[in-house]
Amino acid sequence: MLVYFWGFLYRNYLRFWLKWIVRLLTRKCELQRLIDGSKAGAQRTLSIGNCGGGESQGWPRNAVQAEEAEVEKCVRDIMQEKKIEQKDTRFKTDLHISLLQISGYKRLYLNVENLRKVPYDSENEEHEEQLIELWNLLMPHENLRARITKQWCDIGFQGDDPKTDFRGMGLLGLVNLVYFSKHYTHEARQILSRSNHPKLGYSYAIVGINLTEMAYSLLKNGALKPHLYNMVSGLPQMEHFHQFYCYLVYEFDKFWFEEEPESIMHFNHYREKFHEKIKGLLLDHDVVLTLQ
Repeated sequence: MLVYFWGFLYRNYLRFWLKWIVRLLTRKCELQRLIDGSKAGAQRTLSIGNCGGGESQGWPRNAVQAEEAEVEKCVRDIMQEKKIEQKDTRFKTDLHISLLQISGYKRLYLNVENLRKVPYDSENEEHEEQLIELWNLLMPHENLRARITKQWCDIGFQGDDPKTDFRGMGLLGLVNLVYFSKHYTHEARQILSRSNHPKLGYSYAIVGINLTEMAYSLLKNGALKPHLYNMVSGLPQMEHFHQFYCYLVYEFDKFWFEEEPESIMHFNHYREKFHEKIKGLLLDHDVVLTLQ
């Protein structure tokens, strides 16, 4: 009861006066002190995201939800509200970058979600071209004999027609597989070869789609914020999501062979163990997870 009382007293009375006294002594508002005292990247942007957007902070309500074109105006409005001189270019730049990162993360999630919702359509020429491109990137010395063929199992699909394997992640799963194979062709072929190991092998394409789901879930629940805020000084783009996916594919293959599972039947256990490892890494506000 006493703890509740002091908490209520602090939130409703003491906090305001303490902030007022600190501002009087430092001649800086809380937001200025936060920006001055935090390192650029995730540390700063996460702090701004946590403190912004509420009337108690004196922020415009839309500040952390602004579109790219609105960010500059939001920065000016905040500076005016907080009585910060507009000529303070350092503060203006730092706040502008953080608001771009926050709004960009929200936009990136929507773009990823929209791509995930697109079902693979075998009647769509562009979808089919991407699927064939995936085969050609991974199997350059072997021609695909037909569109529906057991050859697809050679790159880790479950059956004769890969379209059925994209149901969970939609077109996002295919786009990620193609991106990794196009930008890291040597690594992709190497991992495909390792996935055919007689004892420790796994279905390359199916696992790749599974890792797309992992990347998507980490983006959705906000766990990717530290990585993206450290990696991108501005708006996170779809390219950065694909790059993170590439990191997952490369690191999962290493993890799988280091763990030496008894069989593929234990995949879910090791997949979750890998997932927990990645989530642990993302708790570090200095984290950057890239495939070098």
